[in-house]
Amino acid sequence: MRRTELVQELNSEQQAWETLLAEIGHDRMEEAGVAGAWSIKDVVAHLTAWRRRTVGRLEAMAHGRPEPAHEWPAALHEDDEINAWFHERDRDKSVRQTLDESRGVFEQLVSAIEKMPEDSLDHPERFPWMEGAPVTGATFFGHFHNEHEADMRARLSGQPARS
Repeated sequence: MRRTELVQELNSEQQAWETLLAEIGHDRMEEAGVAGAWSIKDVVAHLTAWRRRTVGRLEAMAHGRPEPAHEWPAALHEDDEINAWFHERDRDKSVRQTLDESRGVFEQLVSAIEKMPEDSLDHPERFPWMEGAPVTGATFFGHFHNEHEADMRARLSGQPARS
């Protein structure tokens, strides 16, 4: 995949994401119960926290540096523990701040990809954290699609979340 194609895919994914958030609306962002006790805002913060990790990895790769250390305490190893740590850290942020951070980290993602050598995108093994998945826009939004999109759309339609 060419870098320009990947950036186009990412922008398309981001546009769909922003459309979903706009459909949900600011006034519903803090309603609990979308993913367990989490609100839409909590899900946005969660996705942003993990995307920030991806950005750090991509920037390191682009500059030939080792993968950066993670931001959570070293004693945390399981995803659920890490997610709880992210939630505790981010839960008091406003909806506006959470959305602004999400958008800013997306811009950092695109910037990091634009700095990568063109040929690196054709070699999924260079992205070990992606576990062999192809380097596509959908892959970078995969956790959202696989774990959170259905619950967010259910909230939008007034249906109960599946979790």
